[in-house]
Amino acid sequence: MKTGTPKPNVTLLAIGAIVVYTAAAVLQHKAPATHLLSIALRVAALLLLASAAARRRSLTGWIFAAMLAGIELGVDAPHAAISMRVFGDIFLRLIRVIVAPLIFGTLVTGIAGHAEAKTVGRLGLKSLLYFEVLTTIALLIGLVAIDISKAGVGLNMSAHTAVAAGSLPAQTTISWQQFLLHVFPENIASAVADNQILQVAVFAIFFGLALCKVPEAKRAPMLRLCESLTEVMFAFTNFVMLYAPIGVAAALAYTVAQSGLGVMLNLGKLALTLYISIILFALLAMLPVAILARLPLREFLRAVAEPATIAFATSTSEAALPRAIEAMEAYGVPRKIVAFVIPTGYTFNMAGSALYLSIAAIFTAQAAGIHMSFGRQLAMLGVLMLTSKGVAGVARSVLVVLMATASIFSLPTEPILVILGVDAIMDMGRTVINVVGNCLASAVVAQWEREFRTEKPAPEAVAALEGVT
Repeated sequence: MKTGTPKPNVTLLAIGAIVVYTAAAVLQHKAPATHLLSIALRVAALLLLASAAARRRSLTGWIFAAMLAGIELGVDAPHAAISMRVFGDIFLRLIRVIVAPLIFGTLVTGIAGHAEAKTVGRLGLKSLLYFEVLTTIALLIGLVAIDISKAGVGLNMSAHTAVAAGSLPAQTTISWQQFLLHVFPENIASAVADNQILQVAVFAIFFGLALCKVPEAKRAPMLRLCESLTEVMFAFTNFVMLYAPIGVAAALAYTVAQSGLGVMLNLGKLALTLYISIILFALLAMLPVAILARLPLREFLRAVAEPATIAFATSTSEAALPRAIEAMEAYGVPRKIVAFVIPTGYTFNMAGSALYLSIAAIFTAQAAGIHMSFGRQLAMLGVLMLTSKGVAGVARSVLVVLMATASIFSLPTEPILVILGVDAIMDMGRTVINVVGNCLASAVVAQWEREFRTEKPAPEAVAALEGVT
């Protein structure tokens, strides 16, 4: 693994490029007549940033440069940017095809690698306890933040009744029976085809437990097959990640071209409330947990830098999943733990989504001019705690949960339509917290189990992290 520090001239080059890009953007805002000069300066800054990323051989640097390039294309050439969407969709398809086999291989390997099935039960209990505590803290922080900012006050949307047909998911109250049924697959091929990660994970858990009961002579070949599948999917991931900068640039270019950069004041306050809540959650919940677990913070931040960047750029937790597993294994979390905790966390540890849901739900009430007592707000958090579980694989699942909550508490749905204007911006932040939170959970549970850095990470996991500087 590389231990040297980055060359100062490369760092200065990157900083200089960012300064030039920012100055050019300010110049165009202050003096619209300098539009062409501003574009030329921004393009030059992007080329400098790409040069810095190439010299450092850092995929994170390339992705950051691609993010700025995508925004630039979306602003200056929206028609061309819209047509670039296909390249972003290709990246997401390549990522999604990895997730199911990787989840299956890593979970089966992790479970069958334990000496006793009761170890899996203990690991699951500790993971769920950690998930529920952190998610509850996230919900409470979001509730306090939106009550202080009052981002929705003043919209007066209670009289708005015209909602574009088909623009929102149907109002659906997710009952516990529906959730419980949704957990168990009736056809594993269908679960894989529909990318129902929770169902694939449940199947893999039962498969791994059954494999533990098979005699060693028959278990060993299947275990080696699953281990080989995992190694191949990691190698597959490394190939796909080479395309990540193109996919990220295309996805952001399309988003900016469609939605634009300007938002209303209330929506700006809403987005700002979420990001302040994310910072507070990181400082008041995640940082103390990492310190109490005695984790090397600097190394952890370095390990999660690339998965977090991918999550922020694509607003998709799935896109960061393969890299997150590799990064945590290279960080020192045994594969049998990281393979169990991170996939489980994608359903039960969506702290970023919990922050968003508590903020958006109260924003909906504020926008409609409805006063909610603190007790009623706590009741809403309890509903969100239940309804947000197990729907991570459902398209626009957060909006479905939000609509269900609005229906339960007799709130109008029109404000939810308005939230869509900044949903993409907010989705970036909440996805980062989801991914980083799951990475942290795997390290904390490994420390809890006294197995942190007790095993040498696989060479391919270390190799994948060597390019992140």
